Amino acid sequence: MLKILVVEDDPEAASYLVKGLSEVGHMADRASDGDTGLQMALDSTYDILIVDRMLPKMDGLSLIRELRREQNHTPALILSALGQVDDRVKGLKAGGDDYLPKPYAFTELLARVEALARRPQSSHHVETTYRVGDLILDRMAHSCRRGDTEIPLQPREFRLLEYLMQHAGQVVTRTMLLENVWEYHFDPQTNVIDVHISRLRAKIDKGFDTPLLHTIRGAGYTIRDTSH
Repeated sequence: MLKILVVEDDPEAASYLVKGLSEVGHMADRASDGDTGLQMALDSTYDILIVDRMLPKMDGLSLIRELRREQNHTPALILSALGQVDDRVKGLKAGGDDYLPKPYAFTELLARVEALARRPQSSHHVETTYRVGDLILDRMAHSCRRGDTEIPLQPREFRLLEYLMQHAGQVVTRTMLLENVWEYHFDPQTNVIDVHISRLRAKIDKGFDTPLLHTIRGAGYTIRDTSH
């Protein structure tokens, strides 16, 4: 059984969702505006949030952004009549975990909700410092240094390096980076990864004897210390 918060201002749509979720064994609460939804999500523990994009008082994307700023990372499925690629990108960039355009089939919504619930959550012990060779990333201080050299990173560069260092020694695919660093669940058909990898490599490897960031042709990228 999942505990789910439905934030939907349309009474008919909200009742339909709550009833459907209850019938399959889940417990669903409902909020009819963004302010109430935000407060409920902060005050209680939910497994999944289902958030309509267009809400009174606070829109759905602002609600999710505020939750993420409060370090609340409950998986959120965004519902919206706006289904173009740019709309989905905005939803995912706001911190949403999945995006379902309206009208939708309840069976698909349920499958997406249960898929989100199966994802491993970060509520367990999380490392705050990562080290590869002489490269150190401090998540709490939001700092990076290699040896005695401080390395300034832009927010996206920091997240990219953090993800690579979390998987040090492993090959990280482009799909993994799109989903976990950019929060895209589709390929935007841009060179955004190449650009950021190039910038990151220039910062952490240029001027140092041993390169740490490696491209694995046809597979992805890896960060590892090859000096031993």
